[in-house]
Amino acid sequence: MRVRKPVFPGVIEVNHQLGEMIGCNIYLIYDRDEWLLIDVGYDDTIAEVLEMIRQLDFPLSNCRTLVATHADVDHIQALAKAKQVLRTTVTSHPKAVAPLESGDRLWTFADIPAQKVSLEMPPVKIDHQVDDGDRIKVGDLELEVWSTPGHTDSQLAFRMGELLFSGDNIYRDGGVGAIDAHHGSDLRAFIRSLERIRDADVKWLLPSHGPIFRKDAAMIQRTIDRLQTYLHMSDFGTCAVDWPLMDEFEKELADGKLPE
Repeated sequence: MRVRKPVFPGVIEVNHQLGEMIGCNIYLIYDRDEWLLIDVGYDDTIAEVLEMIRQLDFPLSNCRTLVATHADVDHIQALAKAKQVLRTTVTSHPKAVAPLESGDRLWTFADIPAQKVSLEMPPVKIDHQVDDGDRIKVGDLELEVWSTPGHTDSQLAFRMGELLFSGDNIYRDGGVGAIDAHHGSDLRAFIRSLERIRDADVKWLLPSHGPIFRKDAAMIQRTIDRLQTYLHMSDFGTCAVDWPLMDEFEKELADGKLPE
């Protein structure tokens, strides 16, 4: 049997537990023998994850549900396999249901030809849909569901006391999840989500990638300030709300102004 290495009471993070990085952060939330997973990662690592859980002496039959933070392949490719093995349910935001149940390879970033990414995306039935303000219980613990769109329209975060499982919203270095118009990203919604996290009275952020870190309002504000500049771009096809340079150029053309 393995010795449990919780990062906080009732919280095991798979990469910390294994002492190596095997993919996105997978959080096992538990109280007594009942447990759930926030995200499950890729198909090719789920067998190792489930074996680790068994070796930690968590009964596989006591998995309450598998929770998807959002519908990106690196977080949820193994949902169908894990659901079948564990005979449990899958929980997601309503806007993640269609891409997950259809196995949409474009929406989930499983198919990105320009980067030579081509992954399978097994469809999975969603049993429970949660949205902002809902609660997910595991034993006597309770996760408060936050809808934090921006990276995707289905991005969820989960508060448990002074902890916030913050998804792909913000990382320790001030980075954020990918912003892509074809992926359902929304810069203005992203900024609102970051403002909510900035202003919350949580102490720790547990992201979907990278190290867990203390919430730093000043760092989050710097990220917000950076994203604000992305709202006003010079090229079409972004998530911008306007293109002021193009407006200036149009006026200069109309006025017959030449380069100076």
